[in-house]
Amino acid sequence: MSRRRQSVVEDLIEVAAMLPWWVGVMIGALSYFLLHPLAEAPPVTASGLNDLSGMVNSQFIRTAAMIGQYILPLVFIIGAVLSAIRAFKGGSLLKAAKATRGSADLMDISWREFEQLIGETFRERGFSVAETPSGPDGGVDLELRKNGELHLVQCKRWRAYKVGVEIVRELYGVMAARGAAGGYVISSGVFTNEAEKFAHGRNIELWDGAKLKAMIRHDRAESRSGLSQVASAPRANPGSREGRTTSEKPRCPVCGADMVLRTTRRGANAGQQFWGCSSFPGCKGTRNRS
Repeated sequence: MSRRRQSVVEDLIEVAAMLPWWVGVMIGALSYFLLHPLAEAPPVTASGLNDLSGMVNSQFIRTAAMIGQYILPLVFIIGAVLSAIRAFKGGSLLKAAKATRGSADLMDISWREFEQLIGETFRERGFSVAETPSGPDGGVDLELRKNGELHLVQCKRWRAYKVGVEIVRELYGVMAARGAAGGYVISSGVFTNEAEKFAHGRNIELWDGAKLKAMIRHDRAESRSGLSQVASAPRANPGSREGRTTSEKPRCPVCGADMVLRTTRRGANAGQQFWGCSSFPGCKGTRNRS
């Protein structure tokens, strides 16, 4: 197989691996059943010069079908296997992240695993997730769809420095070009003040390492219903009664998780109670008790 053909096959396998495994299996089976009759069709014979062109075209289609009836199913089956492996690995990463507090463990995984972990986090919340072949830096890494709306995600597993405003601007430009309803920039680190100011009011969510872990550690029932509200609703002031549930237990203004009553142990406010996020120390959101 030539290098060019090998590259095409590898690209097809990568595309197939981005699909759910069962979709790859279905496409592989369908391609065989569509191409096999063409490959088995009797060759066309030419009775004169006028029929020569039709004979050549028919033979070309027949030859392509003979090769494609085996190559395409194989490509999509391999892609389906890779997709299943990635889904299993993503589930394992999510399970491990749920079992640990804090965000230090996010630094111990590769950028690819970081993307898989984020993808599984959104899948658990009812989003359809598609990876994009963008590589470890630049571009959109994940495409989310829910209720007919497109959301774009850029993942940054950065340890040494903060995510700056340029990254957020880049995502906002892609959102505008593609008509996306919203976007997320998710990092294992933190964001600059300029990045947070630019994202404010532009339907872009910035998740640092602490917020990502807080979202990961939500229980399944809450995460199915709460993520879209967290992403679209403005954050409530800590002293207000916004975000209260029917049981009068408030929601965290940072990540949307339930809050619990805590008591200040030190300083001028020692002995006073306040609402603290149940995901602490992964999330440090607070509200005044009122």
